[in-house]
Amino acid sequence: MPLVTARRRFARFLGSGLQLNTWVRYLLPFGAIAGVLVLQFLLQHVIPRQRDFPYAIFYLVSIFVVSWFGGYLPGAISCLLTMVAVPALANPSFRLSSVDPSRLILLIGVSLLVSRVAHVQRRAKDNLRRANDELDHRVRERTSDLARAVEALESEVVQHERAEQKLKIQLERLNLLDQITRAMGERQDLLSIFQVTVRSLEDNLPVDLCCISLYNPEAEELTVTCIGRQSETLAMDLAITDQAHIPIDKNGLSRCVRGQLVYEPDISQVDYPFPQRLSRGGVKSLVMAPLLVESKVFGVLIAARREQESFSSSDCEFLRQLSEHVALAAHQSQVHEALQQAYNDLRQTQQTVMQQERLRALGQMASGIAHDINNAISPVALYTEMILAKETGLSPRVRGYLETTRQAIEDVAHTVSRMREFYRKQDSTLLLAPVDLNHLIQQVLDLTRARWSDMAQKRGAFVEVRTELTGTAPTIAGIEAEIREALINLVFNAVDAMPDGGALTIRTLEASSSSGTRHVHVEVSDTGVGMSEETRRRCLEPFFTTKGERGTGLGLAMVYGVTQRHSADIEIDSTAGVGTTVRLKFPVPSTPMNGQIGLNNATSMPPRLRLLVVDDDPLLIKSLRDTLESDGHAVTVAHGGKEGIDTFTSSVGSGEPFDLVITDLGMPYVDGRKVARAVKSASPATSVLLLTGWGQRLVTEGDVPPHVDMVLNKPPKLRELRSALAELANGKAVSQEKVLCPSRNDS
Repeated sequence: MPLVTARRRFARFLGSGLQLNTWVRYLLPFGAIAGVLVLQFLLQHVIPRQRDFPYAIFYLVSIFVVSWFGGYLPGAISCLLTMVAVPALANPSFRLSSVDPSRLILLIGVSLLVSRVAHVQRRAKDNLRRANDELDHRVRERTSDLARAVEALESEVVQHERAEQKLKIQLERLNLLDQITRAMGERQDLLSIFQVTVRSLEDNLPVDLCCISLYNPEAEELTVTCIGRQSETLAMDLAITDQAHIPIDKNGLSRCVRGQLVYEPDISQVDYPFPQRLSRGGVKSLVMAPLLVESKVFGVLIAARREQESFSSSDCEFLRQLSEHVALAAHQSQVHEALQQAYNDLRQTQQTVMQQERLRALGQMASGIAHDINNAISPVALYTEMILAKETGLSPRVRGYLETTRQAIEDVAHTVSRMREFYRKQDSTLLLAPVDLNHLIQQVLDLTRARWSDMAQKRGAFVEVRTELTGTAPTIAGIEAEIREALINLVFNAVDAMPDGGALTIRTLEASSSSGTRHVHVEVSDTGVGMSEETRRRCLEPFFTTKGERGTGLGLAMVYGVTQRHSADIEIDSTAGVGTTVRLKFPVPSTPMNGQIGLNNATSMPPRLRLLVVDDDPLLIKSLRDTLESDGHAVTVAHGGKEGIDTFTSSVGSGEPFDLVITDLGMPYVDGRKVARAVKSASPATSVLLLTGWGQRLVTEGDVPPHVDMVLNKPPKLRELRSALAELANGKAVSQEKVLCPSRNDS
């Protein structure tokens, strides 16, 4: 390009006479002639004289050169100088007339023609030059514009590439954020959400250290909850382990727990404990993103790298967005857990309510049938006790039969009473007696022999029964019938768990707790099918059974109720396919027991009394009449409440009122309350003894009728009946809440 420009400039110089100064143009002819003369002079000294040399050519050339470069007038002057001045100088005798005018005119014409051609050529060259200059100018402008366009295009390309790269990174980050969010959405527990977040950051961001910590505002510290797998080695070097505590300093962490994202490009320059700890481990840059929910920070996401200033603004923005998603997922997880817990509580409450409703329904059903059952077994109980008390000549065999009958009657009464008492605590009015567990176990084995021996052998199975009884087991305070029934249920369950036979072991042992309290343990073990953990956990629930239609789900529930009423504990050890051991732990009284608690064993015989017995059950009336008359009392009976009131009113009118009235509570039309009120209205001094199966419940609920002097439970026992009559006949102050029978019936 510079060479072309120089050539163009030289051409313009050669072809542009008009560009010469005026004085130079007019001096040009003289200079040209002078030059030719000098050249001629020089050539004449070189070329021999005898040779003819065409010096005129030089003059013609000078004329043409002057005409070309000097123009019209300088060309004409050059012609005149050549035709006139040069000859005049060379020949002093030169005369102007000797000049050929035609030749002069021709020469001037030729010079003018040359000047014209030069002028035209110069004009053309000037036009061409101007066109070239304009073209060059346009080319330069276009080249400059093109250069600027290329530069702008290159800048746009670079910006586009940067924008494309940034967009690609953003798309990758959005895709990663979407993946992490989806993964978090598939998890419900907080730890799993943290783990998938940390693992995804380590695999895709990546980072050298990543962990999530929960914030404790009370202690002003962070608790490390989740550490990435790839970060474990570095975290161990930095003493950042699971559940490690990180105090909140006054720099990054304090700003982070206030809700700000903190980026430290070079933590070696941060003079605080936590950044310095990371710096000593080789970490140089750090980002801490708060986990913020409802303007409250509950955790911090920590990401670090070994290189300085290695987190870009897009990295920080991504971590900020990720922390928001993690916080939202964590909050949803916490809400889900709370809802799940609330649902579980509600379901448990519903189950409890349903169970209570079932128990209440069962209790109402039991109350409805217990009255009839108690009335049915009351004559048996009275006649049995009367025979045992009065017939001294009975053989031991017959006496044993009667004792067994009385015991069975008591067990039936207790069974009916506990239909609605699976979880009732021990009442203060329970009448406890000393119980010899070793002796009781022998009774249980005798009572269940048909189940574990005869019935088992009938289906081709053999159950080996073993007893390991300690010889010095102290007596406990309890209700023998309830404990006996509980052990019977445990034996039945053990036999049912061994359909192909096995070993049944019952053992007793004495132990002491860490507090020094003495206990007697009763263990019933079998080698049967055992229970799964779920079954073991639920086996004490009422109506839960694994026996199908053969089971009621009440056996172990009754056992549990017995242990609760006796302030005892129950433990169940079971392994599927190995067997089950049920352990009852009864507390030993701190003082020795010599008899029944709450009841005077010495039963005094009452004096002869005129008694009115009111009941709607003819068998019970007959048994009461026979029993009381055998003790010497004068007994009048009334079948129903209305007849009883009429009979008592008649006796008062005749001046011979009854000494004492025994009345049932539940009777049609006129119940025992109305009878008691009528008796007290007619004769306030006459005592009223209420004989009912609802006695214990009336006392517990504070619903004893106000006109009743004493309550006696059904089925009545002879010694309790005599004791009640004696106390009332002797005029002792008797509380209306006193119940002489330890039976726990509800009807």
